[in-house]
Amino acid sequence: MNAVTPIDTQDARDIYEAVGLKVTPVGPVLGAEIAGVDLERPLSPEQVTAIRTALLQHKVIFFRGQDISHEAHVAFGRNFGELEGHPVLPHVAGHPMILDIVGVDGIEWTEASIPGGRASDKWHTDVTFREAPSMGGILRMRTMPALGGDTLFADTVAIWRDLPDRMKARLEGLQAEHDILQSFGGRVSDEKREELRRTTPPVAHPVARTHPETGEKALYVNRTFTSRILGVDEGESRELLRYLTNRVKQPEYQVRFKWSPNAIVFWDNRPTQHYAVLDYWPQHRVVERVTVVGDRPY
Repeated sequence: MNAVTPIDTQDARDIYEAVGLKVTPVGPVLGAEIAGVDLERPLSPEQVTAIRTALLQHKVIFFRGQDISHEAHVAFGRNFGELEGHPVLPHVAGHPMILDIVGVDGIEWTEASIPGGRASDKWHTDVTFREAPSMGGILRMRTMPALGGDTLFADTVAIWRDLPDRMKARLEGLQAEHDILQSFGGRVSDEKREELRRTTPPVAHPVARTHPETGEKALYVNRTFTSRILGVDEGESRELLRYLTNRVKQPEYQVRFKWSPNAIVFWDNRPTQHYAVLDYWPQHRVVERVTVVGDRPY
């Protein structure tokens, strides 16, 4: 697949202005808020191009006050590709392409389990256990706590860029294994676990992937699904993964989104990781996600 040169700032501005889209950066590294579009209504091809341009330029984009129907949520996602479900997480009744996510990854927390949940460090890129992980996620807030429940996003292009040259040289060409059971294996039945072993076996992806649309290189290992780095011994694999996943935690590479009623977030799943902050229990948080099918990393 041939990568394209990222669009320059002036060209992007012209594309936005042509359809009345207002794109306001909200962080110095990634993230922008989008105004001037009603996502309940069908989008023109020009609007779709403008939103895709904003996504590629800013990696994660935020929309406020979008009280859209389930049908509109699905229709919006389909502007950017085919949609997919999930092998474990439940979907909204009658809408198999909309995931119904309670708490963090569908976990209902209790007073006994919440301390472990807060310590679990769930930075991740979605579904990297697939041969072709998703291109993007479109998350809509349904039930939000009075305080807390923010979502953090990290720019893995910037993280890769800033790695020491010697580290990048060590990682070039290496692949890592990604395994659904590393995250979901402990929360499903024995029968479901065996089914996942058969239907969703571990896959290998490059430690640094190239974005198919911008040509940018991004770190592509995450704490939630990456089980080991291949081609090195077990001790070095652990040390490399610890070092790389700790880089994602640095705030210099992040933007933090404070949710509001009917807000929608659309992130490019290829050059980012995200983290749902678990600080709101015993209040409730429910979000709904449409997931756009992606491509095999290279």
